Amino acid sequence: VQLQASGGGSVQPGGSLRLSCAASVLDFDSYAVGWFRQAPGKEREGVSYISSSGSSTYYVDSVKGRFTISRDNAKNTVYLQMGSLKPEDTAFYYCSAKRITSAYSERVYRHDYYYDYWGQGTQVTVSS
Repeated sequence: VQLQASGGGSVQPGGSLRLSCAASVLDFDSYAVGWFRQAPGKEREGVSYISSSGSSTYYVDSVKGRFTISRDNAKNTVYLQMGSLKPEDTAFYYCSAKRITSAYSERVYRHDYYYDYWGQGTQVTVSS
């Protein structure tokens, strides 16, 4: 499984970006997906997660109300719409995927140790 993250860039505080995570699999609707980020000198942290069906989502407190995760299984892509960006959102953003069985299609996985596949990431810089 290959994951390609894109959409990062530089933006001023208060601005918006939309990250995309494209997967090279035939059965993308069998994968739960997570977005993580890592800032220089800091540990990697989870940002948002979405179930394989798309019906369940989760956000870390620091991004609630500002970020929206969604997916288009027909396009093998998960999106992270980021708004009201703050300088503390500056980080390298990674998407990750975990293959699950249909019995867990509504479950989100909130820790990095669940995930088997990782993309190469995309840089987000928020600065005035």
